[in-house]
Amino acid sequence: MAQHPGVGPASSAWSHRFAEELPELVTPWQADVPTEPRPVTLNHELASEVGIAPSTLQDPEGLRDLLRGDGSAVAMAYAGHQFGNYSPLLGDGRALLLGEATDKRLDIHLKGSGATPFARAGDGKAALGPMLREYVVAEAMHALGLPTTRSLAVISTGDTVRREGAKPGAILVRVAASHLRVGTFELAARASDPDVLQRLADHAISRHYPEVADSDNPYLGLLDAVVAAQADLIAQWMSVGFIHGVMNTDNMTISGQTIDYGPCAFLDEFTPGAVFSSIDHGGRYAYANQPGVGLWNLSRFAETVLRLLSSDPDEGVALATASVTKYEAIYQAAWRARMLAKLGLPDTTADSTLVEQLLELLDRHGADYTSTFGELATWLERPSAHTESALWTAPEWTAWLDRWRDAMNVAGLEGPTVASRMRQVNPTRIPRNHLLEEALDAAETGDLEPVHELIDAVTDPYGMRPHPERYAAAPPPGFTASHQTFCGT
Repeated sequence: MAQHPGVGPASSAWSHRFAEELPELVTPWQADVPTEPRPVTLNHELASEVGIAPSTLQDPEGLRDLLRGDGSAVAMAYAGHQFGNYSPLLGDGRALLLGEATDKRLDIHLKGSGATPFARAGDGKAALGPMLREYVVAEAMHALGLPTTRSLAVISTGDTVRREGAKPGAILVRVAASHLRVGTFELAARASDPDVLQRLADHAISRHYPEVADSDNPYLGLLDAVVAAQADLIAQWMSVGFIHGVMNTDNMTISGQTIDYGPCAFLDEFTPGAVFSSIDHGGRYAYANQPGVGLWNLSRFAETVLRLLSSDPDEGVALATASVTKYEAIYQAAWRARMLAKLGLPDTTADSTLVEQLLELLDRHGADYTSTFGELATWLERPSAHTESALWTAPEWTAWLDRWRDAMNVAGLEGPTVASRMRQVNPTRIPRNHLLEEALDAAETGDLEPVHELIDAVTDPYGMRPHPERYAAAPPPGFTASHQTFCGT
């Protein structure tokens, strides 16, 4: 059948560079194309960016052409540490790399497109709810300015999949800088052909960090770059109260983008030990643990490239150790800068404990993380406008506000100026867990309006457009204590 105009690799200058350069790390495979695919959500802006005419994705034939690709789709192989335990072969059990938009250096990837040889007895399918969750949260993260994979479309398959009961099936079309993971390197490092690792590293450098290619030690440059990218990414997660939920090494990209929004969530009330994932029984990936897990994962990445760093094993270990040791300082600097910006203060602020004491107060009084920064900005604009919550009536809160005022004075900043700066970096609308669950439940019954309204709200996080107040409100009492998220497989 002729390819639909404007859809697919032939018309979009797609390539298959990863599969051609690293055939040992892929398995050719084809998607299970639904008989009557239907668009549930379409990202028109992103479609145009990757060279696909959005109008062609409005009908079943255009969607079928997209899912077929040009016949060169592959399932990517990788290993990974899952909850600290090494799995020697994981891979895309229900996903396929269709190709790469050459001009943009972007992967076009399917999720939920059928079982592959890596499915490990899974059905290879995806339910509508988890695919919409990834679409909503990824686009919210993009609107917040955080590095992230993005969602081109969620496509209804018309099938039923079995998860917590019968669920409508769907396929996510994902766009990413690449799908290279720490787990990809873990598999390559143990390949029977030692050349695979070097070719993978060269591919990663060319694609993501070409500036290190001509350095004295480009593989050390790669390690340094990945350490810096991940440290900055996790600092950004922490600043917006994002909990990834499943920070296995196969869910950690080399590019520094957020990937795989399975059991993710955002903080409502500030609780450092918050865990929502139903499979994280020990709290390994709790909110406060994320920076440490990031360092642990990077240590696993460093182990994979040791022999590329130096022919002398001892020197390789020393170089890797020195590189990974930089993580803490990079993370702390990025986190401090972002948190002070949320308070409207410059990074040169001398009061080093101001942020830490704020978070201690939020934790002690069960204050809502996102709303508090908006309330602080409002207080600067109208000092009598604060709420009557336990936080705002506590004597130690008054003392902290005085310290914050002192920091503004030292920086030479007036209250209205600080409030304006805060409004630019503190979102009023995030994918609140209760709103997301409400919208996904409605979508599973065929009502898509709540999902589309939520997407519209969270892709305008700083409130440039009017939205109902409910999209900025904290959850109802008792919701957070019982809320759980699921990985969707």
